[in-house]
Amino acid sequence: MSDACCGDDEIRAEEEAEEHEPETLWQVSEIRFAAVAGVLLAAGYGSGWAGAPEAVVLVLKAAALAVGAWAFVPGTLRSLAKGGIGVGTLMTVAAIGAVLLGEVGEAAMLAFLYSISEGLEEYSVARTRRGLRALLDLVPAQAKVIRDGTEHSVAPEELRIGDTMVVRPGERIATDGEITSGRTALDTSAITGESVPVEAGPGDEVFAGSINGTGVLEIAVTTTAADNSLARIVKIVEAEQARKGADQRLADRIAKPLVPGVMIAAVLIAAIGSLLGDPLTWIERALVVLVAASPCALAISVPVTVVAAVGAASKFGVLIKGGAAVETLGRVRTVALDKTGTLTRNRPAVIEVATAGDATREQVLAVAAALEERSEHPLARAVLAEADVTEHATDVDAVTGAGLTGDLNGRTVRLGRPGWIDAGPLAETVQRMQAGGATAVLAEDDGALIGAIAVRDELRPEAREVVAELRRDGYEVAMLTGDNHATAAALAREAGIEVVHAQLRPEDKARIVGELRQKAPTAMVGDGVNDAPALASADLGIAMGAMGTDVAIETADVALMGEDLRHLPQALAHARRSRAIMWQSVGLSLAIIVGLMPAALFGVLGLAAVVLVHEIAEVVVIANGVRAGRARRLALTAGSPATSPRERAGAQA
Repeated sequence: MSDACCGDDEIRAEEEAEEHEPETLWQVSEIRFAAVAGVLLAAGYGSGWAGAPEAVVLVLKAAALAVGAWAFVPGTLRSLAKGGIGVGTLMTVAAIGAVLLGEVGEAAMLAFLYSISEGLEEYSVARTRRGLRALLDLVPAQAKVIRDGTEHSVAPEELRIGDTMVVRPGERIATDGEITSGRTALDTSAITGESVPVEAGPGDEVFAGSINGTGVLEIAVTTTAADNSLARIVKIVEAEQARKGADQRLADRIAKPLVPGVMIAAVLIAAIGSLLGDPLTWIERALVVLVAASPCALAISVPVTVVAAVGAASKFGVLIKGGAAVETLGRVRTVALDKTGTLTRNRPAVIEVATAGDATREQVLAVAAALEERSEHPLARAVLAEADVTEHATDVDAVTGAGLTGDLNGRTVRLGRPGWIDAGPLAETVQRMQAGGATAVLAEDDGALIGAIAVRDELRPEAREVVAELRRDGYEVAMLTGDNHATAAALAREAGIEVVHAQLRPEDKARIVGELRQKAPTAMVGDGVNDAPALASADLGIAMGAMGTDVAIETADVALMGEDLRHLPQALAHARRSRAIMWQSVGLSLAIIVGLMPAALFGVLGLAAVVLVHEIAEVVVIANGVRAGRARRLALTAGSPATSPRERAGAQA
């Protein structure tokens, strides 16, 4: 929050807030305070117009002021005691000045509007914290460990370095370690984000949250549960969210120099004026100056623009979480893209079938499909989707870390990795497939090599178009992936991306994003748990919502809820326009303050006129902010002509 302070009380309050985080906007206390204050304020003005006694009107307005101020004044005072200054400080001072001048209704209006803006901010912050909870689902409740020659079930927190874990097929690994016995195809998507399982055996390092595929593993524990891969992800995300939370919001950045300046000016007016003239006159003018400097229009201008911009973005499938996200999205100049699930479909597909001897493409696929028929391996799904007819192999046996063998109509058939099956005349073809970023498997029928199948997670059809649009509009584009260099380079060339960082772990992605941030405001686009640290480390995190994990969506500041990547440049254009509108409202608000203060100082405008100008300004900035909601959903059909973000922004205006 804008005037939040630090200390033990605040830490405890934050821990309690995380336990009772609002799921809906109405659950935010500031919004409820604002609602009550609004009702009381409306009743106060309404009763006054109806001819009710002045005492009744005053009580209703005073009650509205008390309720609205309770949402931010206590925190503002605690922050001020520790030297923290924000827009809440100026709002508090202005409200006090209005009360001293007898304008309780104006003070209540300030409190009402500012409570709304604080509530909207709190709601967006609470949403980002909830995502970390989803990480807990990636750690099993119990881990099996061998101690004193027998197998025990213990909580992951009880694992010690040097323990031997036993992990059976389908189970998640509780903490980081090194395989000492067994071979498997390991699903590391939670850590690396890659959809294709990794073959692993004795001596290979494995990470918490990975899923064991086929064989029983014995793993020597190398890190405790408090310091494993997932724990490091949580620490990075928490640290980066704290950094973002510490960055002052737009209104606060303006208020920081404005608040002391206004207060010093008011004190000088009262002091010097009292020496040169009537003290009561100049003290009253000093109070009017304080009211004139009240940032009511400033406080409401940003939230109104944000609500309008967020609502408009949701119409074309983009979820923007708050004003800071809108502003930052409009400032972004570098876009870092994850590969799997962002640039690619996260659905491996057969891209090539090479044949040997007299074999046909159909024969190669038929043998592969017969062996893969009952497999849940992602490569199996790709092969089965490509094969026209599936024959049924019998006595199918999985050779851990190698492939499959079985019987097909009385013939022994095999399907597996190069090396387990000799590539023979297809050796160069296999090397070319692998150099192109594909996973190659060989098929053998009755002892004879019949072909090779290349499977790759293909680019989204719109990926190259989107990258071209981003670069055309002046964005720097980079690809970050946990995949190997060959696959990453091949897909980057196809997408038109020149800057590629491959074989990255989550902390590596976060580090590289940090380096990019030093050069220009950077957005990270990803969809998996492994992307969470990078999403949090970036100036702005963008999640591919339709395919993304809960962790990515909740950690990110923006979520693209559709599967079409073309929403990305559309969201950037919309944010740039909304940010421009935001700054127009802020500029108008500051111009009103700058214009009113000298007029109040020299007695040109009295309190009533100052209040009237403020009310008119509020209407104007609200009307201007609503313009951010004028955005139409663009047609995103395959093969539609590319439109630059600037052209899109013009179309939305």
